[in-house]
Amino acid sequence: MRKSITMLLSLMFVTSALLTACGGNNNNTGNNGGAAATNSGTAATNAPATEEPVNTEPFEMTIRHTQVGADKQKRLAILEDVVGKVQEEVPGLTFKLDGVDSDVNRKEKLRGEMAAGNPPEIFDLFGSPDSKIYAKEGKLLDLTPILEELGIKDKFSNLDPFTYEGKIYGLPIGGSGEGFFYNKEYYASKGWKAPATFAELEQQLADIKADGKVPLAGASKAGWVPLMLANHLWSRYAGPDVTAKFATGEAKWSDPNVVKGFAKYKEWVDKGYFKKGELGFEYAEYTTQFTSGEAILMYDGTWKSSVFKAGQSGEGLIGKVGFFNIPAVDGGVGDQTALMRDVNNGYGFSASAGEDERQLAAVKSFIKNMYNEEMQLRGLVEDGVLPAMKLDQAVLDANITDDLMKEIVAVLNNSASSFPAFDSLVQADVTTEISNIQIQKLIGGQTTPEKMGEELQKVQEEANAAVE
Repeated sequence: MRKSITMLLSLMFVTSALLTACGGNNNNTGNNGGAAATNSGTAATNAPATEEPVNTEPFEMTIRHTQVGADKQKRLAILEDVVGKVQEEVPGLTFKLDGVDSDVNRKEKLRGEMAAGNPPEIFDLFGSPDSKIYAKEGKLLDLTPILEELGIKDKFSNLDPFTYEGKIYGLPIGGSGEGFFYNKEYYASKGWKAPATFAELEQQLADIKADGKVPLAGASKAGWVPLMLANHLWSRYAGPDVTAKFATGEAKWSDPNVVKGFAKYKEWVDKGYFKKGELGFEYAEYTTQFTSGEAILMYDGTWKSSVFKAGQSGEGLIGKVGFFNIPAVDGGVGDQTALMRDVNNGYGFSASAGEDERQLAAVKSFIKNMYNEEMQLRGLVEDGVLPAMKLDQAVLDANITDDLMKEIVAVLNNSASSFPAFDSLVQADVTTEISNIQIQKLIGGQTTPEKMGEELQKVQEEANAAVE
Protein backbone atom coordinates (compact mmCIF):
# COMPACT_ATOMS: atom_id res chain seq x y z
CA MET A 1 0.00 0.00 0.00
CA ARG A 2 2.83 2.43 0.91
CA LYS A 3 4.49 1.63 -2.44
CA SER A 4 1.22 2.32 -4.26
CA ILE A 5 0.84 5.71 -2.55
CA THR A 6 4.46 6.63 -3.32
CA MET A 7 4.01 5.72 -6.98
CA LEU A 8 0.79 7.73 -7.11
CA LEU A 9 2.44 10.82 -5.60
CA SER A 10 5.34 10.50 -8.04
CA LEU A 11 2.95 10.25 -10.95
CA MET A 12 1.08 13.35 -9.76
CA PHE A 13 4.33 15.28 -9.50
CA VAL A 14 5.46 14.29 -13.02
CA THR A 15 2.05 15.10 -14.48
CA SER A 16 2.08 18.51 -12.77
CA ALA A 17 5.53 19.27 -14.13
CA LEU A 18 4.53 18.33 -17.65
CA LEU A 19 1.43 20.48 -17.53
CA THR A 20 3.51 23.45 -16.31
CA ALA A 21 6.05 22.95 -19.09
CA CYS A 22 3.32 22.79 -21.72
CA GLY A 23 1.38 25.83 -20.57
CA GLY A 24 3.92 28.16 -19.00
CA ASN A 25 5.73 29.51 -22.09
CA ASN A 26 2.94 31.35 -23.89
CA ASN A 27 1.00 34.51 -23.14
CA ASN A 28 -1.49 34.34 -26.00
CA THR A 29 -5.19 34.46 -25.27
CA GLY A 30 -8.04 32.93 -27.15
CA ASN A 31 -8.24 29.67 -29.01
CA ASN A 32 -5.65 30.23 -31.84
CA GLY A 33 -3.63 27.09 -31.41
CA GLY A 34 -3.57 26.41 -35.13
CA ALA A 35 -2.15 29.85 -36.06
CA ALA A 36 0.43 29.76 -33.32
CA ALA A 37 1.56 26.37 -34.43
CA THR A 38 2.46 27.73 -37.85
CA ASN A 39 4.34 30.59 -36.17
CA SER A 40 7.33 29.33 -34.29
CA GLY A 41 6.33 25.80 -33.24
CA THR A 42 5.71 26.76 -29.61
CA ALA A 43 2.51 25.93 -27.70
CA ALA A 44 -0.19 28.49 -28.46
CA THR A 45 -2.78 28.39 -25.70
CA ASN A 46 -2.86 29.54 -22.15
CA ALA A 47 -6.29 28.05 -21.49
CA PRO A 48 -6.31 26.24 -18.13
CA ALA A 49 -5.82 22.47 -18.40
CA THR A 50 -9.01 20.55 -17.68
CA GLU A 51 -9.30 17.00 -16.35
CA GLU A 52 -11.85 14.52 -17.58
CA PRO A 53 -14.77 14.76 -15.12
CA VAL A 54 -15.06 11.75 -12.85
CA ASN A 55 -18.10 9.63 -13.59
CA THR A 56 -19.99 9.35 -10.30
CA GLU A 57 -23.14 7.84 -11.77
CA PRO A 58 -24.25 4.97 -9.51
CA PHE A 59 -23.60 1.42 -10.70
CA GLU A 60 -23.81 -1.98 -9.02
CA MET A 61 -21.68 -5.09 -9.11
CA THR A 62 -22.30 -8.46 -7.48
CA ILE A 63 -19.86 -10.47 -5.38
CA ARG A 64 -20.87 -14.11 -5.01
CA HIS A 65 -19.23 -15.44 -1.85
CA THR A 66 -19.51 -18.59 0.24
CA GLN A 67 -18.90 -17.07 3.67
CA VAL A 68 -22.20 -18.21 5.11
CA GLY A 69 -22.87 -19.65 8.56
CA ALA A 70 -21.70 -18.85 12.06
CA ASP A 71 -18.24 -20.35 11.64
CA LYS A 72 -17.42 -18.14 8.64
CA GLN A 73 -18.18 -14.78 10.20
CA LYS A 74 -14.50 -13.84 10.50
CA ARG A 75 -13.99 -14.56 6.83
CA LEU A 76 -17.09 -12.54 5.94
CA ALA A 77 -15.83 -9.60 8.02
CA ILE A 78 -12.59 -9.56 6.02
CA LEU A 79 -14.56 -9.53 2.76
CA GLU A 80 -16.81 -6.73 4.02
CA ASP A 81 -13.77 -4.60 4.96
CA VAL A 82 -12.38 -5.05 1.45
CA VAL A 83 -15.75 -4.16 -0.05
CA GLY A 84 -15.80 -0.94 1.98
CA LYS A 85 -12.37 0.09 0.75
CA VAL A 86 -13.19 -0.62 -2.90
CA GLN A 87 -16.45 1.34 -2.73
CA GLU A 88 -14.52 4.32 -1.34
CA GLU A 89 -12.00 4.14 -4.18
CA VAL A 90 -14.41 3.66 -7.09
CA PRO A 91 -16.93 6.54 -7.41
CA GLY A 92 -20.55 5.47 -7.75
CA LEU A 93 -19.90 1.79 -6.99
CA THR A 94 -22.15 -0.29 -4.77
CA PHE A 95 -21.42 -3.95 -4.22
CA LYS A 96 -24.23 -6.46 -3.73
CA LEU A 97 -23.05 -9.39 -1.59
CA ASP A 98 -24.63 -12.70 -2.57
CA GLY A 99 -23.84 -15.43 -0.02
CA VAL A 100 -24.35 -19.04 -1.16
CA ASP A 101 -23.30 -22.42 0.22
CA SER A 102 -20.00 -23.47 -1.33
CA ASP A 103 -21.26 -26.73 -2.80
CA VAL A 104 -24.41 -25.10 -4.20
CA ASN A 105 -22.39 -22.29 -5.77
CA ARG A 106 -19.84 -24.56 -7.40
CA LYS A 107 -22.05 -27.39 -8.61
CA GLU A 108 -25.31 -25.61 -9.35
CA LYS A 109 -25.52 -21.83 -9.44
CA LEU A 110 -22.20 -20.91 -11.06
CA ARG A 111 -22.41 -23.71 -13.61
CA GLY A 112 -25.87 -22.56 -14.64
CA GLU A 113 -24.84 -18.91 -14.81
CA MET A 114 -21.78 -19.71 -16.89
CA ALA A 115 -23.89 -21.74 -19.31
CA ALA A 116 -26.36 -18.85 -19.59
CA GLY A 117 -23.59 -16.29 -19.95
CA ASN A 118 -24.56 -14.22 -16.90
CA PRO A 119 -22.23 -14.97 -13.97
CA PRO A 120 -21.70 -12.37 -11.22
CA GLU A 121 -18.89 -9.89 -11.85
CA ILE A 122 -16.87 -11.33 -8.94
CA PHE A 123 -17.43 -14.83 -7.59
CA ASP A 124 -16.07 -17.66 -5.48
CA LEU A 125 -14.17 -19.90 -7.90
CA PHE A 126 -12.69 -23.38 -7.60
CA GLY A 127 -9.31 -23.51 -9.31
CA SER A 128 -8.74 -26.86 -11.00
CA PRO A 129 -10.53 -28.03 -13.02
CA ASP A 130 -13.28 -25.37 -12.93
CA SER A 131 -11.26 -22.27 -13.77
CA LYS A 132 -9.60 -24.00 -16.71
CA ILE A 133 -12.97 -25.07 -18.13
CA TYR A 134 -14.45 -21.58 -17.82
CA ALA A 135 -11.27 -19.94 -19.14
CA LYS A 136 -11.29 -22.19 -22.19
CA GLU A 137 -14.87 -21.07 -22.84
CA GLY A 138 -13.87 -17.41 -22.60
CA LYS A 139 -15.97 -16.79 -19.49
CA LEU A 140 -13.20 -15.52 -17.19
CA LEU A 141 -11.24 -12.28 -17.13
CA ASP A 142 -7.51 -12.67 -17.82
CA LEU A 143 -5.89 -11.28 -14.67
CA THR A 144 -2.30 -11.48 -15.89
CA PRO A 145 -1.95 -7.82 -16.97
CA ILE A 146 -3.70 -6.62 -13.79
CA LEU A 147 -1.31 -8.58 -11.56
CA GLU A 148 1.65 -7.21 -13.50
CA GLU A 149 0.31 -3.67 -13.18
CA LEU A 150 -0.15 -4.11 -9.42
CA GLY A 151 3.27 -5.74 -9.08
CA ILE A 152 1.99 -8.90 -7.35
CA LYS A 153 2.18 -11.52 -10.13
CA ASP A 154 5.12 -13.26 -8.43
CA LYS A 155 3.85 -12.82 -4.88
CA PHE A 156 1.69 -15.97 -4.83
CA SER A 157 2.98 -19.32 -3.63
CA ASN A 158 1.14 -21.24 -6.36
CA LEU A 159 -1.18 -20.11 -9.15
CA ASP A 160 -1.16 -23.35 -11.13
CA PRO A 161 -4.80 -24.28 -10.34
CA PHE A 162 -5.95 -20.96 -11.81
CA THR A 163 -3.62 -20.89 -14.82
CA TYR A 164 -4.68 -21.86 -18.34
CA GLU A 165 -2.39 -21.63 -21.37
CA GLY A 166 0.01 -19.40 -19.47
CA LYS A 167 -2.62 -16.87 -18.35
CA ILE A 168 -4.04 -16.40 -14.86
CA TYR A 169 -7.82 -16.51 -14.49
CA GLY A 170 -8.35 -16.56 -10.73
CA LEU A 171 -6.63 -15.99 -7.41
CA PRO A 172 -6.55 -18.30 -4.37
CA ILE A 173 -7.79 -16.69 -1.18
CA GLY A 174 -5.68 -18.98 0.99
CA GLY A 175 -4.22 -22.42 1.44
CA SER A 176 -5.22 -25.42 3.53
CA GLY A 177 -4.08 -28.81 4.70
CA GLU A 178 -6.17 -31.72 5.97
CA GLY A 179 -5.70 -33.99 8.96
CA PHE A 180 -7.14 -35.05 12.31
CA PHE A 181 -8.24 -32.59 14.98
CA TYR A 182 -8.36 -34.36 18.33
CA ASN A 183 -9.55 -33.63 21.87
CA LYS A 184 -6.34 -33.23 23.84
CA GLU A 185 -8.17 -33.18 27.16
CA TYR A 186 -9.66 -36.61 26.51
CA TYR A 187 -6.34 -37.91 25.23
CA ALA A 188 -4.58 -36.66 28.37
CA SER A 189 -7.15 -38.44 30.55
CA LYS A 190 -6.15 -41.69 28.84
CA GLY A 191 -2.44 -40.97 28.97
CA TRP A 192 -2.31 -40.85 25.17
CA LYS A 193 -0.44 -38.72 22.69
CA ALA A 194 -1.14 -38.20 19.01
CA PRO A 195 -0.62 -41.62 17.33
CA ALA A 196 2.78 -42.22 15.79
CA THR A 197 1.70 -45.32 13.84
CA PHE A 198 -1.42 -46.39 12.00
CA ALA A 199 -1.82 -49.37 14.34
CA GLU A 200 -1.76 -46.99 17.30
CA LEU A 201 -4.43 -44.82 15.66
CA GLU A 202 -6.70 -47.81 15.09
CA GLN A 203 -6.22 -48.97 18.68
CA GLN A 204 -7.22 -45.54 19.92
CA LEU A 205 -10.35 -45.60 17.77
CA ALA A 206 -11.29 -49.00 19.20
CA ASP A 207 -10.67 -47.84 22.77
CA ILE A 208 -12.72 -44.66 22.31
CA LYS A 209 -15.60 -46.76 20.96
CA ALA A 210 -15.33 -49.11 23.95
CA ASP A 211 -15.40 -46.07 26.24
CA GLY A 212 -18.86 -45.18 24.95
CA LYS A 213 -17.70 -42.20 22.93
CA VAL A 214 -17.90 -41.50 19.20
CA PRO A 215 -14.38 -41.96 17.79
CA LEU A 216 -14.88 -39.95 14.59
CA ALA A 217 -17.24 -37.13 13.70
CA GLY A 218 -19.39 -38.10 10.73
CA ALA A 219 -21.59 -36.07 8.38
CA SER A 220 -21.96 -37.54 4.92
CA LYS A 221 -25.05 -35.89 3.47
CA ALA A 222 -22.63 -33.93 1.30
CA GLY A 223 -20.19 -36.41 -0.20
CA TRP A 224 -17.15 -34.14 -0.09
CA VAL A 225 -17.08 -34.37 3.73
CA PRO A 226 -16.37 -38.13 4.08
CA LEU A 227 -14.24 -37.99 0.94
CA MET A 228 -11.68 -35.79 2.70
CA LEU A 229 -10.65 -38.76 4.84
CA ALA A 230 -11.30 -41.39 2.16
CA ASN A 231 -9.07 -39.46 -0.27
CA HIS A 232 -6.21 -39.44 2.21
CA LEU A 233 -6.63 -43.15 2.92
CA TRP A 234 -6.49 -44.28 -0.72
CA SER A 235 -3.52 -41.94 -1.23
CA ARG A 236 -1.70 -43.59 1.68
CA TYR A 237 -2.20 -47.06 0.23
CA ALA A 238 -1.77 -46.27 -3.48
CA GLY A 239 0.58 -43.28 -3.31
CA PRO A 240 0.09 -39.50 -3.09
CA ASP A 241 0.29 -39.11 -6.87
CA VAL A 242 -2.21 -41.84 -7.77
CA THR A 243 -5.25 -39.60 -8.17
CA ALA A 244 -3.46 -37.42 -10.72
CA LYS A 245 -2.96 -40.55 -12.82
CA PHE A 246 -6.66 -41.41 -13.17
CA ALA A 247 -7.30 -38.75 -15.82
CA THR A 248 -4.21 -39.81 -17.81
CA GLY A 249 -5.00 -43.51 -17.67
CA GLU A 250 -1.78 -44.32 -15.82
CA ALA A 251 -3.77 -45.61 -12.83
CA LYS A 252 -7.28 -46.93 -12.25
CA TRP A 253 -9.84 -46.49 -9.51
CA SER A 254 -10.10 -50.27 -9.49
CA ASP A 255 -6.40 -50.80 -8.74
CA PRO A 256 -5.92 -53.02 -5.65
CA ASN A 257 -4.20 -50.36 -3.53
CA VAL A 258 -6.91 -47.79 -4.27
CA VAL A 259 -9.54 -50.34 -3.28
CA LYS A 260 -7.63 -50.90 -0.02
CA GLY A 261 -8.31 -47.29 0.86
CA PHE A 262 -12.05 -47.72 0.19
CA ALA A 263 -12.00 -50.92 2.22
CA LYS A 264 -10.35 -49.27 5.22
CA TYR A 265 -12.96 -46.52 5.25
CA LYS A 266 -15.75 -49.13 5.01
CA GLU A 267 -14.12 -51.12 7.84
CA TRP A 268 -14.24 -48.06 10.12
CA VAL A 269 -17.90 -47.51 9.18
CA ASP A 270 -18.77 -51.13 9.97
CA LYS A 271 -16.98 -50.95 13.33
CA GLY A 272 -19.15 -48.00 14.31
CA TYR A 273 -16.32 -45.49 14.54
CA PHE A 274 -18.37 -42.70 12.91
CA LYS A 275 -21.41 -41.00 14.36
CA LYS A 276 -24.45 -43.19 13.68
CA GLY A 277 -26.77 -41.78 11.02
CA GLU A 278 -23.99 -39.81 9.32
CA LEU A 279 -25.69 -39.96 5.92
CA GLY A 280 -28.34 -37.59 7.24
CA PHE A 281 -25.98 -35.02 8.80
CA GLU A 282 -24.84 -31.74 7.24
CA TYR A 283 -21.31 -30.34 7.54
CA ALA A 284 -22.34 -27.94 10.33
CA GLU A 285 -23.36 -30.92 12.46
CA TYR A 286 -19.97 -32.50 11.82
CA THR A 287 -18.35 -29.62 13.67
CA THR A 288 -20.90 -29.69 16.48
CA GLN A 289 -20.22 -33.37 17.16
CA PHE A 290 -16.62 -32.46 17.90
CA THR A 291 -17.07 -29.14 19.69
CA SER A 292 -19.71 -30.68 21.99
CA GLY A 293 -17.28 -33.40 23.05
CA GLU A 294 -19.45 -36.16 21.59
CA ALA A 295 -16.79 -37.11 19.00
CA ILE A 296 -13.15 -37.28 20.03
CA LEU A 297 -11.60 -36.87 16.57
CA MET A 298 -12.61 -34.98 13.45
CA TYR A 299 -10.91 -35.20 10.08
CA ASP A 300 -11.08 -31.76 8.47
CA GLY A 301 -9.19 -28.95 6.79
CA THR A 302 -6.95 -26.55 8.67
CA TRP A 303 -9.55 -23.83 8.04
CA LYS A 304 -11.56 -25.47 10.85
CA SER A 305 -9.09 -24.07 13.40
CA SER A 306 -11.01 -20.80 13.21
CA VAL A 307 -13.87 -22.23 15.30
CA PHE A 308 -11.54 -22.69 18.28
CA LYS A 309 -11.24 -18.98 18.93
CA ALA A 310 -12.97 -16.57 21.28
CA GLY A 311 -16.57 -15.95 20.28
CA GLN A 312 -16.73 -18.95 17.95
CA SER A 313 -18.62 -22.23 18.31
CA GLY A 314 -15.59 -24.11 19.62
CA GLU A 315 -14.55 -21.46 22.16
CA GLY A 316 -14.90 -23.98 24.98
CA LEU A 317 -12.11 -26.08 23.48
CA ILE A 318 -9.50 -23.32 23.22
CA GLY A 319 -6.19 -24.85 24.29
CA LYS A 320 -7.71 -28.34 24.26
CA VAL A 321 -7.44 -29.25 20.57
CA GLY A 322 -4.52 -30.79 18.72
CA PHE A 323 -3.83 -31.72 15.10
CA PHE A 324 -2.00 -34.64 13.47
CA ASN A 325 -1.38 -36.15 10.04
CA ILE A 326 -2.50 -39.68 9.15
CA PRO A 327 0.34 -42.05 10.10
CA ALA A 328 1.98 -44.33 7.55
CA VAL A 329 0.10 -47.48 6.55
CA ASP A 330 1.75 -50.88 6.21
CA GLY A 331 2.74 -51.50 2.60
CA GLY A 332 1.76 -47.99 1.55
CA VAL A 333 3.19 -46.60 -1.69
CA GLY A 334 5.27 -43.43 -1.89
CA ASP A 335 5.79 -40.69 0.69
CA GLN A 336 3.86 -41.72 3.79
CA THR A 337 4.13 -38.24 5.30
CA ALA A 338 2.37 -36.61 2.33
CA LEU A 339 -0.37 -34.22 3.40
CA MET A 340 -3.41 -33.28 1.38
CA ARG A 341 -2.90 -29.55 0.71
CA ASP A 342 -4.10 -27.08 -1.87
CA VAL A 343 -4.69 -23.46 -2.82
CA ASN A 344 -7.67 -24.31 -4.95
CA ASN A 345 -10.34 -21.94 -3.67
CA GLY A 346 -10.48 -18.24 -4.41
CA TYR A 347 -12.04 -15.57 -6.58
CA GLY A 348 -12.70 -15.30 -10.28
CA PHE A 349 -13.97 -12.40 -12.36
CA SER A 350 -16.38 -12.33 -15.28
CA ALA A 351 -14.84 -11.64 -18.69
CA SER A 352 -17.55 -9.02 -19.23
CA ALA A 353 -16.11 -6.93 -16.37
CA GLY A 354 -13.06 -6.30 -18.55
CA GLU A 355 -15.24 -4.68 -21.21
CA ASP A 356 -16.50 -1.94 -18.87
CA GLU A 357 -13.96 0.67 -17.73
CA ARG A 358 -15.58 1.27 -14.35
CA GLN A 359 -16.10 -2.41 -13.60
CA LEU A 360 -12.49 -3.10 -14.53
CA ALA A 361 -11.37 -0.36 -12.12
CA ALA A 362 -13.44 -2.04 -9.40
CA VAL A 363 -11.82 -5.42 -10.15
CA LYS A 364 -8.35 -3.90 -9.87
CA SER A 365 -9.24 -2.21 -6.61
CA PHE A 366 -10.73 -5.44 -5.23
CA ILE A 367 -7.56 -7.39 -6.04
CA LYS A 368 -5.32 -4.67 -4.61
CA ASN A 369 -7.26 -4.51 -1.34
CA MET A 370 -7.83 -8.24 -0.91
CA TYR A 371 -4.42 -9.58 -1.91
CA ASN A 372 -1.83 -7.97 0.33
CA GLU A 373 0.14 -8.83 3.44
CA GLU A 374 -2.38 -7.26 5.81
CA MET A 375 -5.32 -9.32 4.57
CA GLN A 376 -3.30 -12.52 4.28
CA LEU A 377 -2.24 -12.16 7.91
CA ARG A 378 -5.79 -11.40 9.00
CA GLY A 379 -6.96 -14.56 7.26
CA LEU A 380 -4.29 -16.56 9.10
CA VAL A 381 -4.70 -15.02 12.56
CA GLU A 382 -8.45 -14.48 12.63
CA ASP A 383 -9.69 -17.33 10.48
CA GLY A 384 -7.00 -20.00 10.39
CA VAL A 385 -6.58 -19.75 6.60
CA LEU A 386 -3.02 -20.40 5.48
CA PRO A 387 -1.56 -17.60 3.32
CA ALA A 388 -1.77 -17.97 -0.45
CA MET A 389 0.88 -15.28 -0.89
CA LYS A 390 4.56 -15.41 0.00
CA LEU A 391 5.14 -13.80 3.40
CA ASP A 392 8.36 -13.33 5.30
CA GLN A 393 8.90 -16.16 7.79
CA ALA A 394 9.68 -13.71 10.59
CA VAL A 395 6.35 -11.99 9.97
CA LEU A 396 4.55 -15.33 10.08
CA ASP A 397 6.28 -16.38 13.28
CA ALA A 398 5.39 -13.10 14.93
CA ASN A 399 1.72 -13.46 14.03
CA ILE A 400 1.15 -17.12 14.86
CA THR A 401 0.43 -16.93 18.56
CA ASP A 402 -2.16 -19.64 19.35
CA ASP A 403 -0.98 -23.15 20.16
CA LEU A 404 -3.27 -24.95 17.72
CA MET A 405 -2.01 -23.01 14.72
CA LYS A 406 1.58 -23.60 15.84
CA GLU A 407 0.81 -27.32 15.97
CA ILE A 408 -0.76 -27.20 12.50
CA VAL A 409 2.27 -25.41 11.07
CA ALA A 410 4.57 -28.01 12.67
CA VAL A 411 2.58 -30.82 11.01
CA LEU A 412 2.79 -29.04 7.66
CA ASN A 413 6.52 -28.55 8.04
CA ASN A 414 7.04 -32.22 8.91
CA SER A 415 5.31 -33.34 5.75
CA ALA A 416 7.86 -34.01 3.03
CA SER A 417 5.37 -33.61 0.18
CA SER A 418 1.74 -32.83 -0.56
CA PHE A 419 -1.02 -33.69 -3.01
CA PRO A 420 -4.24 -31.93 -4.01
CA ALA A 421 -7.75 -33.21 -3.37
CA PHE A 422 -9.28 -35.54 -5.94
CA ASP A 423 -11.83 -33.03 -7.25
CA SER A 424 -9.06 -30.78 -8.54
CA LEU A 425 -7.59 -33.64 -10.57
CA VAL A 426 -10.46 -35.56 -12.16
CA GLN A 427 -13.26 -34.49 -14.48
CA ALA A 428 -16.57 -33.14 -13.20
CA ASP A 429 -18.49 -36.31 -14.11
CA VAL A 430 -16.12 -38.40 -12.01
CA THR A 431 -16.42 -36.01 -9.08
CA THR A 432 -20.20 -36.22 -9.32
CA GLU A 433 -20.12 -40.02 -9.42
CA ILE A 434 -17.96 -40.43 -6.32
CA SER A 435 -19.40 -37.50 -4.35
CA ASN A 436 -23.10 -37.95 -5.04
CA ILE A 437 -23.36 -41.70 -5.50
CA GLN A 438 -20.48 -44.01 -4.68
CA ILE A 439 -19.29 -42.79 -1.27
CA GLN A 440 -22.86 -42.76 0.08
CA LYS A 441 -23.47 -46.24 -1.29
CA LEU A 442 -20.28 -47.45 0.39
CA ILE A 443 -21.26 -45.93 3.73
CA GLY A 444 -24.83 -47.24 3.44
CA GLY A 445 -23.72 -50.79 2.64
CA GLN A 446 -25.15 -50.70 -0.89
CA THR A 447 -21.85 -51.42 -2.63
CA THR A 448 -18.48 -52.99 -1.93
CA PRO A 449 -15.04 -51.37 -2.16
CA GLU A 450 -14.31 -53.47 -5.24
CA LYS A 451 -17.60 -52.60 -6.95
CA MET A 452 -17.09 -48.93 -6.10
CA GLY A 453 -13.71 -48.97 -7.82
CA GLU A 454 -15.15 -50.65 -10.91
CA GLU A 455 -18.06 -48.19 -11.22
CA LEU A 456 -15.77 -45.20 -10.81
CA GLN A 457 -13.36 -46.53 -13.41
CA LYS A 458 -16.19 -46.83 -15.97
CA VAL A 459 -17.07 -43.16 -15.52
CA GLN A 460 -13.39 -42.22 -15.55
CA GLU A 461 -12.77 -43.97 -18.87
CA GLU A 462 -15.79 -42.27 -20.42
CA ALA A 463 -14.55 -38.89 -19.20
CA ASN A 464 -11.03 -39.59 -20.50
CA ALA A 465 -12.36 -40.61 -23.90
CA ALA A 466 -14.41 -37.42 -24.14
CA VAL A 467 -11.29 -35.23 -24.04
CA GLU A 468 -9.10 -37.29 -26.37
